[in-house]
Amino acid sequence: MGLLELFILAVGLSMDAFAVSVCKGLAMKQITFKNAAIVGAWFGGFQALMPLIGWLLGSRFKSYITAIDHWIAFVLLLIIGANMIKESFDKSEESANASLGFKIMLMLAIATSIDALAVGVTFGTMGSKLETSIWASVILIGITTFAISLGGVFIGNAFGVKYKSKAEVVGGIILIIIGLKVVIEHFT
Repeated sequence: MGLLELFILAVGLSMDAFAVSVCKGLAMKQITFKNAAIVGAWFGGFQALMPLIGWLLGSRFKSYITAIDHWIAFVLLLIIGANMIKESFDKSEESANASLGFKIMLMLAIATSIDALAVGVTFGTMGSKLETSIWASVILIGITTFAISLGGVFIGNAFGVKYKSKAEVVGGIILIIIGLKVVIEHFT
């Protein structure tokens, strides 16, 4: 996985955080750069931390799963991507909460980065197939998510939740395509 593919993966992973950031922006009466940056820092930080944790777990158990690592990556990315697409069609109203309190932001940051943990496990099983270092990978994922979440707060305030489901569909499709690419590369 090269730098371009990693960036595309980072964008796909950040779509959940983007959707929640849009909701935060919708709930905020007055947006400041500081508040938008707080949202971005929470989501970007956890999107960087979770793949690192997943990588540690995946690399620890790599010797047990080397023969099927490509299928594990494919299945995890397929499930995560399909779930994102499914959630995009959920028409239930989400309550928009403007609070940036520790407990709320911690729960949201964890919830939006669980898929990044699974991707990190995939990184751990890929070994040398991951062309960029794990540090470069988590930094790129974190910075990408920070920027997209920061923008999401402003977009949410300006446009509401009009684009939330479209962002989740795009993110899900990106993750599925990357999963397919892993399997195809294994057989070629």
